[in-house]
Amino acid sequence: MDFPQLMAAANTFVWGPVMLVLLVGTGVFLSVRLGFIQFLHLPRALGLVFRRQAQQKGDGDISPFQALTTELSATIGTGNIAGVATAIFLGGPGAIFWMWVCAIFGMATKYAEVVLAVTYRTHLPDGTMQGGPMRYIAEGLGLRWLGWLFALMGSIAAFGIGSMVQSNSVAVALEQTWSVPPVLTGIVLASMTAVVIIGGIRRIGMVTEKLVPVMGVFYISGALILLILNADRVPGAFALIFSHAFAPASAAGGFAGAAVSAAIRFGVARGIFSNEAGLGSGPIAHAAARTNSPVRQGLIAMAGVFFDTIVICTMTALVILSTGAWTSGETSSALTYLAFQQGLPGPGGLIVTISLSVFAYSTMIGWAYYGEECIEYIFGMRARAPYRWVFCAVIALGAFQKVDFVWDFSDTMNGAMAIPNLIALIGLSGVVVKATRKALADPRELL
Repeated sequence: MDFPQLMAAANTFVWGPVMLVLLVGTGVFLSVRLGFIQFLHLPRALGLVFRRQAQQKGDGDISPFQALTTELSATIGTGNIAGVATAIFLGGPGAIFWMWVCAIFGMATKYAEVVLAVTYRTHLPDGTMQGGPMRYIAEGLGLRWLGWLFALMGSIAAFGIGSMVQSNSVAVALEQTWSVPPVLTGIVLASMTAVVIIGGIRRIGMVTEKLVPVMGVFYISGALILLILNADRVPGAFALIFSHAFAPASAAGGFAGAAVSAAIRFGVARGIFSNEAGLGSGPIAHAAARTNSPVRQGLIAMAGVFFDTIVICTMTALVILSTGAWTSGETSSALTYLAFQQGLPGPGGLIVTISLSVFAYSTMIGWAYYGEECIEYIFGMRARAPYRWVFCAVIALGAFQKVDFVWDFSDTMNGAMAIPNLIALIGLSGVVVKATRKALADPRELL
């Protein structure tokens, strides 16, 4: 068995039924313990996102809004374009329903992660803040070896989900659209990433604060125009999602058909890949926020899952289904490209190519920081600079790797990160509940 086959086998095991049940089950468990906070306090969370100046309280390196955009820069990426298309191709339209379920309970998971990250964060020797699963596993649970293991997996996973997957997707899109050589794409992306991450979290926050809102509005606007022009087909797209969430999707055109189990598996897996709730990556960015309230930052983070999956992923899915492109036999970013091109001839394909390139670039910036914090936790601050250069080199190499291997590597490393993080979320759920009750009882803490 060669290495790609070994990675594919490991990926099948890591993302088997047990992992999917554990991920969604943890979200359900936290939702119940927190009184379904994602339903009752989502409006408040969305309000906090846009009330920037009121949140500049406490220690930290970047504003709460910059922490959110840094996290969104890492989550809004190929998962929203290629990941959604892959979920539909492998699991049928019903996969989107299960992606929504994953996001709904994932909001509670993300909230709990960030509350713990801010609670257990600490100052580094250079004055910057560091937090995340490695910290709350080690200090909250008292399992330093498990915190170290998370950090190791996180530093490796960054080379997959945050580096190779992104540059590979952009290289494929640019080669198909404008015949740009993958090698050139890899070198340019690596250079552009290096320019930002060499300035650390403060420069990353400054860039993502401007980049993420612009790219999000650009993509959503393009999708909305297409859906308005094809408004008569949108109800049918929703009907496909709901009907095939609980019934098999038959073969049609280039679509091979999918069982309900496939819809659940790929809907949950790609949902997690998109919003990263439960992986433990996002809390690393939120731990750097200037805030004196873990609960306030947790609510802001919860809103991020809503934006990422409920809004952006749904837009992609509706475009693919309403145009009928899902039966074409295409998959990944090529399927999304085809759907936009059919629904909006001319500018449609350009919207996807530009969005994919910018989304992927922002993801590299965010994940470079995650990986750097993880490797720093293990080896100290001296590991920062070498890790940044290796990360950029992997971006360049990933541009011309085989797509299947890149995705399998990424999924396997993500699963390896999730296991210790989910253990901590369950074990420290009492800390989250106590902090939540205290904050909600005193509205001044959330101002």
